[in-house]
Amino acid sequence: MSQGDAAASAGKLSQAKADYDEARLGAQNLARFYRNLSGAFRGLDARIPREMDDKGRQALELQAGIDLRLAAVLRRMNQPGVAVPLLVEVIQIMTPSSPQGQKAYQTLVELGFVTTPYAAATATPGS
Repeated sequence: MSQGDAAASAGKLSQAKADYDEARLGAQNLARFYRNLSGAFRGLDARIPREMDDKGRQALELQAGIDLRLAAVLRRMNQPGVAVPLLVEVIQIMTPSSPQGQKAYQTLVELGFVTTPYAAATATPGS
């Protein structure tokens, strides 16, 4: 991810995209491996699934951060439509009320993909 950050800062957007794609794949694999290990040990030793679930959440947080960075690079490359699925994925894996989910949704508003603003902190039931 840091290589992608450096490339993006230097304006090397194609390289940043490639670096973020690679980091994203790694984060997805980690999350999947932790989920599989968690399932394998369910019912045998509760400590291991708890640890794997925690590590899996960390991998998903990492993936969400990478997705947000990749979406920003895609916007800079004038490919906002390609960024939309990444932003939706961030909301799905992190929830709309998380900081990453809120940022992803705000970006979807900026892109015109959605029009209804979401203000998690000010949302009230029934509004």
